[in-house]
Amino acid sequence: MKHLINLLIMLLFSILTTAQEPEKDPEPIVKSEFIYLEEEVSFPSCHASTIEETEHGLVAAWFGGTSEKDPDVGIWLSRFRNGKWSSPVEVVNGVQNESLRYPTWNPVLFQPGNGPLMLFYKVGPDPRTWWGMITTSEDEGLSWSDPAKLGEGPSDHLLGPIKNKPVQLKDGSILCPSSSETRNKWRVHFELSSDMGQTWEFIGPINDGIEFDAIQPSVLFHTGGKLQVLCRTKQGVISQSWSEDQGRSWSPMTATMLPNPNSGTDAVTLKDGRQILVYNHIIPDQTWGSRSKLNMAVSEDGINWRAAVLLEDDPDPDSEYSYPAVIQTSDGMIHITYTWNRKVIKHVVVDPSKIDARDIVDGAWPKE
Repeated sequence: MKHLINLLIMLLFSILTTAQEPEKDPEPIVKSEFIYLEEEVSFPSCHASTIEETEHGLVAAWFGGTSEKDPDVGIWLSRFRNGKWSSPVEVVNGVQNESLRYPTWNPVLFQPGNGPLMLFYKVGPDPRTWWGMITTSEDEGLSWSDPAKLGEGPSDHLLGPIKNKPVQLKDGSILCPSSSETRNKWRVHFELSSDMGQTWEFIGPINDGIEFDAIQPSVLFHTGGKLQVLCRTKQGVISQSWSEDQGRSWSPMTATMLPNPNSGTDAVTLKDGRQILVYNHIIPDQTWGSRSKLNMAVSEDGINWRAAVLLEDDPDPDSEYSYPAVIQTSDGMIHITYTWNRKVIKHVVVDPSKIDARDIVDGAWPKE
């Protein structure tokens, strides 16, 4: 009898203790998957993904081939329909003639408010000599127009959006965040079109390439019509610049509070006004650092950033989770694609309503 009473007391204590424990907040990551598996494709290496939402679903693209810079590297694409990603297909490549083929680079998908789906990409031997190309699709990525060169800038080829998505301004113009890489300077500029990509206006560069070697900007929207760009740099930090005239002129470039191991980033403004940044929160010990962690930060003002989601955290410093692309879809979800060890492209969905932001103190990402 005494033994039975003790069991009942222990059971009651367990029930009361469990009832008093606060429920754990729901995890913000609601989906994590690979767009394809290694054994399903013919290319051994991939990088620089992009993702966009069309009327009937998602479209993703990336470059794939033997390895970056090899001439067999083409732009591959997959569509998300009926709950799964389609088998990747090569939609464009760098074939110039029967005896010459260049690698392709950094595809960027963009669906304007009106008009066909756009696919920007680069062709050329390397980032110092490549040029911008564009092709469009009237059927959400099933078929594509003949590729066309974007044209010439004031001193060189137009490049289009260099890594991250364009934005459509309130007047309907398309603003492409772009940049150039020479042997001695990395500089940010913009290419603006008011006729759906038929002609382009060159704006910038906005930095001298001395204080900040900066490339690959992302554009964010703020109240009062202000724009902000966040950029990759060689200086160990993410840099920023601001515009109050819809991208026609920009403030001097300054450092943000966030580190950057000379790796690609991407950012998006949410419908509720919050700013989202996906990047490698790693403080480099030289101009090039590890990409073994991938992080999402959130900000109310684009200046003060807080830790939101740890997407990848690999103890192997040689692992690579890099070159993210991020959008918010019509259902409010945040979609991210990124390079997973140069082998496959990973797709992650985050519910912004479940983000539990934490302070970043003295540059350190908070422990879980």
